[in-house]
Amino acid sequence: MFAYAQKESIEKRYKPLGQLGSGATAVVKKYQHRETGKDYAVKTINKKEIQEKILKREVDILLHLSHDNIIKMHDIYEGTNHLHLVLELVTGGELFDRIVKVGTYSEVVAAKAIQQILQAVQYLHGNGIIHRDLKPENLLYAHPGDDSAIKIADFGMSRMLKPDQVEMMTCCGTPGYVAPEVLLGKMYDGQVDLWAVGVILFIMLGGYEPFAGDDSSDAKIYQRIIKCEYKFDEDYWKDITLSARDVIAKMLVLEPKSRLTAGQCLDHPWVKGLGAKDEHLEKCVTKIREFNARRKLKGGIYGVIGANAMLQAIRKLAQ
Repeated sequence: MFAYAQKESIEKRYKPLGQLGSGATAVVKKYQHRETGKDYAVKTINKKEIQEKILKREVDILLHLSHDNIIKMHDIYEGTNHLHLVLELVTGGELFDRIVKVGTYSEVVAAKAIQQILQAVQYLHGNGIIHRDLKPENLLYAHPGDDSAIKIADFGMSRMLKPDQVEMMTCCGTPGYVAPEVLLGKMYDGQVDLWAVGVILFIMLGGYEPFAGDDSSDAKIYQRIIKCEYKFDEDYWKDITLSARDVIAKMLVLEPKSRLTAGQCLDHPWVKGLGAKDEHLEKCVTKIREFNARRKLKGGIYGVIGANAMLQAIRKLAQ
């Protein structure tokens, strides 16, 4: 299937050290290179459980990527039934887990984190790649140290645009982070990633999801998204600067062309750290801890692909 993959057994050069995680079609294990002693994360994919074109798409995208804020792929091994992707091992945990563990968390810290995410998104879009599934689970710290870089991971839903292509239409993403134009069945481009970054930053500073509400069923969330119905509740936002709210409000815009691009966000004063407050956001951290607990209680990763009947009903309500 993959002409550029190694055909020998991966265990000839790498020593398995234990499982790191698992999903519906893949298992991630820690491996150590036998010669160098360096550790890697190996994503082993069952080729029978995933369409060949989807698998090739993810691998082709990973082969094209080289950025400090994106997970790197180092090697590929292919067997009869499985494909092994040798990836950079990150050990610093998820973004939101890190937030609730650090001693002090402020707008300054949030701005530095979102700046790295936006730099990666700008790089992806500059190379014709749309991630399409940015969310907290896919934002990882390279190591536990204070100087750790953030890495974007999981390119299973990503797409590389063809040279003459500027938009696409496939409905995919994760409830809460998917952009309105996707739910409405419209053509879309990389601005769907900026919407997702806006949602992530909203949670990073407010501690709650902008479109969840009291009734957090997927259908209700989708209805709020397609109407862009959210607000900065003063109970949680009174200590957050207007500049921080401004950059969020310019990403969570119904019309994609009116949304800030990644480059424009990087030029925003708050993202540059100008005017970002350095006081500890205790109330926000408490809310994020609650958000994390709910998120992990749901378990797994779920997308909106295949929810055609419900999406059709939502689209009718939007008309």
